[in-house]
Amino acid sequence: MAEFWAQYGPLLLEGTRDTLIMTGVSTFFAYVLGLPMGVLLNITQAHGIWPNKWVNRILGWIVNVGRSMPFIILMIAIMPFTKLVVGTKIGVPGAIVPLVVSAAPFIARMVETSLSEIDGGVIEAARSMGASRMQIVRKVFLPEALPSLILGASISIITILSYTAIAGAIGAGGLGDLAIRYGYQRNVPSMMWTTVVLILVLVQVIQSLFSWLSVKMDKRLR
Repeated sequence: MAEFWAQYGPLLLEGTRDTLIMTGVSTFFAYVLGLPMGVLLNITQAHGIWPNKWVNRILGWIVNVGRSMPFIILMIAIMPFTKLVVGTKIGVPGAIVPLVVSAAPFIARMVETSLSEIDGGVIEAARSMGASRMQIVRKVFLPEALPSLILGASISIITILSYTAIAGAIGAGGLGDLAIRYGYQRNVPSMMWTTVVLILVLVQVIQSLFSWLSVKMDKRLR
């Protein structure tokens, strides 16, 4: 065991760091795109606060196409765009662009679903008091849906984390890359299982933290 960590410990630390960077940065930018998309999907529905059939259909089509594309195919397909944006197709920067493009539509649907759970009476009360659409979004939708949004964020982050492992198959770095290069190609089973355990630990930490945050933010439980 000591020999294993002496030989592979620095690689595992670097891989864990790269995985966390890819996951954190990609999640941030995916929410920058996905959150407004999810809000628009909700408010432009027929029963929304800003009904707009064509905006809803076009945005819904974009989201559905983005969600249906297998990540590894998407990553390869947009390599020219990735290089245009970050200057490289590989490594951590090369993985972030496709991770964002793939995760944003998923997050948009998660946000739309969370906002749909809000009691219609609360929205009508805000409208009757003269609140604008933007005020309703900022002061009713997002605060009321916050516990659900936090739980959705945990699912989104874990999904992006799993995508980083797939990205490792084509040179993105991180724990997925180590599992393939050392665990599979060089036949080091202990390396494979160590990366699996590390990913499982990261998933459990993320899920536990966001579940706790969701409970703390839920006004109904106070």
